Amino acid sequence: MTEPATTAVDILHAPVLLSALEKCLLNEYQRGFPLCASPYAEIGRQLGVSETEVIDTLRSLQQRGLISRVGPVFNPNRAGASTLAAMAVPEARLDAVAALVSACAEVNHNYEREHHFNLWFVVTAPDAARVRAVLDEIETQSGITVLDLPLERSFYIDLGFPLWC
Repeated sequence: MTEPATTAVDILHAPVLLSALEKCLLNEYQRGFPLCASPYAEIGRQLGVSETEVIDTLRSLQQRGLISRVGPVFNPNRAGASTLAAMAVPEARLDAVAALVSACAEVNHNYEREHHFNLWFVVTAPDAARVRAVLDEIETQSGITVLDLPLERSFYIDLGFPLWC
């Protein structure tokens, strides 16, 4: 049996061994990612490794399910449109519906919550019409109503956390 390219890691129960480079990339570049034509080369220069080694290391982290992506986080609706969405998914279908949601390029993450609405996700698209279309597609494909929760008031939450002290 072949394992999928990306597998989720239960970080609470499975030991995860990380190299010094992996730890540094995960911890030090949550903020201050180089804004230049060749950011991975610049990171490599800062760390004394090659651009290829930086890219290969990030790819390995992604393939092992330890990161989902490397990219910017924009304030909501500053570039395109976005919304928070929730679904009340029967427990037996949760994994399948979460996979369907995650398969949408416009969904950058989803997560389970202990609530009647137990699957939450964010949709980001070029405009509000595409956001609505994605929500409609998910609803049609899953057969489950999607609750659209557009931003009414913004709060700043810094999602960078020190991973190793």
